[in-house]
Parts: sequence; C-alpha cells; structure tokens
Amino acid sequence: MITKQNKISAKQPVADKESHLTRNELLFGSHHDEKLVAIEHCEGDTDEVKLFFRRDGGTVAEKDVFRPWILCDKETIEGCPVEFSSQKLGGKEKIDLLASFRNWKDCYKAQKWISSSRKISSSEPGAPCVFINDPVQQYLMQSGRTLFSGMVFEELRRMQVDIECMTASGYEFCNSEREEDRIIAIALADQTGWVEVISGERMDEKAMIERFVAIVHERDPDVIEGHNIFNFDLCYLFERAKRHGVKLTLGRDGSEPSRRASRFSAGERTIAYERFDIFGRHIIDTLFLVHMYDISHRSLNGFGLKDVAVHFGVACQDRTYIEGGDISREFAVNPEKVMRYAGNDVIETREISNILSRSGFAQAQIVPYTYQNTCIRGNASKIDALMMREYLKRGQSVPPLEGGREFEGGYTDIFVQGVVENVHHCDIRSLYPSLMLVYKLGSKKDKLGVFLRLLAVLKDMRLEAKKRISECVSDTDRFYFDALQSAFKVLINSFYGYLAFSQARFSDFDAAEEVTSKGRLLLKSMISWLKEHGAVPVEIDTDGIYFVPPANAAGEGKRAGRKSGSALGEDMVGFRKKMADFLPSGIEIEFDGEYVSMYSYKMKNYALLSANGEMIIKGAALKSRGLEPFQRNFLREVIRLKLEKREKDIKVLKDSYEKAIRAGLWPIEQFAKTETLQESPSKYAAEVGRNGKSRRAVYELAVKSGREYRAGDQLSYYITGVKKNVAVHENSKLVSEWDPERRDENVAYYLEKMDSLYEKFGLADMQGELELI
Repeated sequence: MITKQNKISAKQPVADKESHLTRNELLFGSHHDEKLVAIEHCEGDTDEVKLFFRRDGGTVAEKDVFRPWILCDKETIEGCPVEFSSQKLGGKEKIDLLASFRNWKDCYKAQKWISSSRKISSSEPGAPCVFINDPVQQYLMQSGRTLFSGMVFEELRRMQVDIECMTASGYEFCNSEREEDRIIAIALADQTGWVEVISGERMDEKAMIERFVAIVHERDPDVIEGHNIFNFDLCYLFERAKRHGVKLTLGRDGSEPSRRASRFSAGERTIAYERFDIFGRHIIDTLFLVHMYDISHRSLNGFGLKDVAVHFGVACQDRTYIEGGDISREFAVNPEKVMRYAGNDVIETREISNILSRSGFAQAQIVPYTYQNTCIRGNASKIDALMMREYLKRGQSVPPLEGGREFEGGYTDIFVQGVVENVHHCDIRSLYPSLMLVYKLGSKKDKLGVFLRLLAVLKDMRLEAKKRISECVSDTDRFYFDALQSAFKVLINSFYGYLAFSQARFSDFDAAEEVTSKGRLLLKSMISWLKEHGAVPVEIDTDGIYFVPPANAAGEGKRAGRKSGSALGEDMVGFRKKMADFLPSGIEIEFDGEYVSMYSYKMKNYALLSANGEMIIKGAALKSRGLEPFQRNFLREVIRLKLEKREKDIKVLKDSYEKAIRAGLWPIEQFAKTETLQESPSKYAAEVGRNGKSRRAVYELAVKSGREYRAGDQLSYYITGVKKNVAVHENSKLVSEWDPERRDENVAYYLEKMDSLYEKFGLADMQGELELI
C-alpha cells in the first residue's frame, strides 16, 4: 500500500465574507442558509428531505418537510383520485394551479393519472401541466435554497478515484464479468494532497474493495471524482463487489449506490452511460467536463486522461506511463510501477478537476439543481429552472410549452482558403445576449419580465466579478471570482438558446429569430467595414471574425506575429478603436488573438500558429478521430508545414511515411483502429444480413475468436492482405494476434490511405496558395 499524506495543507484560505458579491435573490435564491453541501429526498408517509451542512469542519444532517407538487389548470386535476391541496396562482396564464401532495408516491400517482385519463404528457406542446420528475429539484425550486452558499471551492471535500485491472490472456481489455479480470489497484486522492493506492499485490480483491469503502467513510467526501468514472470505475467496482458479496455502502446513510442508464450531451456529442447516485454525495466525471470544455474550445487532441493532463500542463513530474495492454504483464513483474502509474492517474484527475469543476461549483450556488446534475444538465434547462423558481416564489401562473419551428441561424462564412499570414481574431462579447438587452428582445410569454432582468443581473454581476479578480490578494479569492464570472458567462450565453428551446417554458421563437436576424446584419456590416478599411476577412463564425489587418496597421506582425505581452503599434491601436467605435452602443468587441499564420481549410475547419510556435487545430475534418494513428500524425505534421510556409517539405514527409510503411518500421498500433462492442457478438451474428445489416470487422473478429466477448468490450484490429481495395470485414486481424516477426499488415491498403490524405491536404491542396471566395 502506497500512501502520501498532506502534501498540501488541508486548511485552505477562505475568501472573506466581504469578498462575496452582494447577494441577489433572483440569482442565488431566497433562502439564506449557508454551507449546504448535499440534499437527498427521503420517502415516507409524509416526505422529507435530508440536508447536509458543513459545520465546524464536519458534516451535520438536518431534515425539512417536503410537499411534492404539480402545476396544472383546474380542469386537468379535477376528479383526481389522489388527495391533494391546491393554491390558485396569479396572472392570466393557463397553468394557474399549484397542486401539493403529501408525498412523492402520491404526486407520481397523480401525474400518471393525468397522463392516462387526460391523454397528455407534460412535455408535449400545449399541455396544461408541469411535472418535474426530480424531487430534489422540486424542493430546491420551491424552498429557494441552493447548494454551497457562503462557500468557496476549496471548502468542498473532493475525493478522486481510479482503478487498474487485470486482463485475461487473449483479450485486449478488461471486463468485470470475467473472473480473472480482477482489480489490482484502487488509487485515491483528495483536495488536501493526500494520496493512497490500495495494492492488489498485498490484498485480495474483496479486501481491497472493503478498504475502499472504509476510506470513503473515514474521509467523508462531498464529491467523488474520476475520469470516465461512470462507464468504467464505478461500474467495475459495483460488479466486482457483487461477485464477492461486498456491500458497496458508499452513501452517507450507509446505502449502496443506485444506477440507471442515462445519456449525456455536449453540443453534437451524445454519450450513453451508467449513471450512479450516492446518497449524500455527488459524482463528477471529469471526462464529461472535458467534453464540455472541448465543445467551446475545440483544441484537444484527445479526451483521455493523459492527453488532457498534457494539454492543461498538469501532467505529473516524472510521470509513470504504461500502455493499457501492458498493465497485466507489468503487474506480474513490477507491481510497484503499476501502483505509481495509478497514483499518477488519480493526481492528474484531481488537477484537471481543479481547473474544470469550479464553474460547475459556482453554477450550483445559483441553479436549483444538485451539483452532480448541474455538471451534466443542458444550459437552457438551467435558465428554465431559474425562471420557474421565480414564478413559484411569486405565486404566478405559467404558460404551456410552445411547439418549436425552424428559422435562419447565425452568420457563418469563409472568404479565403489556404494559408494566410498575420491573422487577428475579434469576438463580439456575448453577441446574442447583448442584442437582447440593447433591443429588449425577451420572451413575450414572460409577463413578469424575469428573463431580461435575470440576463441584465448576470451581465452586471459578471463585470463586478471580473473587477474583483484584479483586486484580489489571495489565490483562493482570485479563483473564486474567476469561477463565478465563468459561471455567469456560461449562463449568459445560454439565454438565446433558451428562447429557441422547445422544452423551455418561456421559449419565444419569434424573438429568437429576431435576435439572429439582427446578429447577421451586425456581422455583415462589420465585414463590410473591414473591407472598406483595407482589412481582409478570412472566416466568420456566429460572433467571431478572423481577419488580416490593413497593411498600414500590420507592423512587425506581418512578418512574425506579435509576441505575447509586447505592445501594439499606434496604427493597430487606432484601427481597433475605430472598429470598436463603429459598433452600436451596448455592443462590445474584444480582440483576443493574433497568429503568425492560419490554414483556412473549409468552414469551421482551420489551424492557427501562434508566435510561440503553439498550433491550434479546430474542426473535425482536420483532426478526425476516425483516422488511424499514423494518418493523424501525418495530417498534424502536414498542417504545421503549411502554417510554417514549408509546403515543399510535405512531399519529403510523405516519402518518409511511405518508406516506414514499406519497411515495417512502426509497431502495429500505428495502423490499428479500436472499437467498442455495442452489442454481444452472438446477437450480431444472429442479426447480420437481416434488414440490410452489414458485416463489420470488429464483430466478425469477435465471433471468429471463440472468446467470450461481451457488449462493452473493446477490440483493436488492423487490415491484412496485399491489395489496396479489400473488404475490410474479410481482411482484418486482432492486434493481439499480430506477429512482429511475420508482419502481415496490408501495405498497399495503408499506402493508398496515405495517398488519399496527401491528395486532400498535401501539395495538391492549392499548392499552399490563397483562394479568395
């Protein structure tokens, strides 16, 4: 067992009371109890909620009465066989009755009765009822409480978890249902700097899991964090504990976690996962936080823990690296190395969470959600919860949902393709929210005017929080206000999306359409202004413009880019001021990027080279994760050569790659694709050929292997044969079966892939010349 105690003092500095922004009940809720760290619903004859508070360095529990509720009209609830009390709501909207029930069971029965007898669902357009299927959210909305009031992030007790497992011989990845695939390391850390690795060399698996449970209760975290903790660590621990008859009693009440299938969405990405809930604690998956970060930044090379740690500069010093497929073999000969590896993993998880969790923590102080839900729910739904909380507080009726409709969106365009030098970027700060405030474009269904008032408050609060950052003396205060302004920014930028969200109670598609219309007109006028003043627009995407400044303002930047921290020339300062003055009052522009060069490939797909040599690649076309590793490496090198105006070296690069492929200089992993089985191989075999279901290499390999692969298993494979055009499912082989002494990868096939990529992005791509569109 490897332990590390208190590298960082557990006594973190806490922001002074005076440092907190003035409390605003519209934003932070009307209840003033502080340091609520968790809340749970307790069913009974009369329902209660259990509230966990941080007091005197410990955690104490209190109870409060909870009356579940449904909003509806009189006709909808009339004749309901479940006993309820009612309150008439003010205003003239259709949903004007608050029906309260003795317990959640009765409330749920009433909702089922409404659905069956009235043939309506509360999520349908026009439905005269509102039912929120989350008792904790109902309580928070009605009580005006929020989590973490009066706290800073450093006061939150956060425990990180990472496990390592054996993989049975002949398989590439571990599976919790195979007896041999036992847990061999459970690494734990927390915010104080403490680290402990429970070693499978010294304990059997049952004892390891029991020790893990004991540590959770000893250290009593508010939050359990992990990278892919839902779909791997907790699932694995749960199944192995069940195998040994161990109760995984991680809850603050001694209960086991509950689990259910769920889905997480971030932009265009949707991830199916096993959701776990632990009584009195929150679970935060840093993988989800990473996805949300990448949706807005589009700068990550991968979502794995090691890639992310390197990206954020938090990779452990002298970090121990082991390839996933080598862990079992390494454990057999050098178990201490595996323990160091697991310890490094859990430390990096903590540091990534330190960076990415703070905004979610600050949002949980505002939105009537649990912390866990705050970090996985959509932003438009958070605005809806804030709106509904205020309407409940004022006892006001609410409108039915409105059916959605399509309308023209934001302005995106590309003006130049190829490599462009001395590119600057400007961004209109919160374009759509600013337009909404300037032109009073709120929801017409919001009779109380909460929508625009809430937006204005958030904007003012963000400016105040940013001002406070510059005044802070301690890092704790600085981190606190930065997290707060970041949370405000996330919510501010969600207001437009809320207007066009079909499940938003106060959506207004006419208003949303008017916002995008005014945004397009404004951005087109900016493009015209740039051209009139000698600048060259390169690309525009909704609220940001890449452009080359006019020659008289470019100065040294035209040759090499401006180094960070160096002063702008007078001509550039004047140019920027003129551009800012051109904009309407209330619309602010921010010049937030200068680059030596830009490779403009196609809409929303480009690469940037900064003065310090950093390369930023954005867009799926330029960093497709569907490419084999050698292709991704080649494409990245090609892009750098283009940005550095070294197109002539691309052919040399291609020749070197072709030589390596022909000579067999690379390990097979450079050619491999890894896929996860979404269904069992037996189910695939039974269904293939039916209903047009095509054959897939990964399933064909699983079936032919004779091994007991299951849904969730991952397989890596490569292509064999001698011809460049082959049926992949007939000419594939598992990486685990590759023999380096008898190489059989399909050289012609992979050379053809190189040719295709070269034709697409190499010298054949406009010979590096600009193409005006």
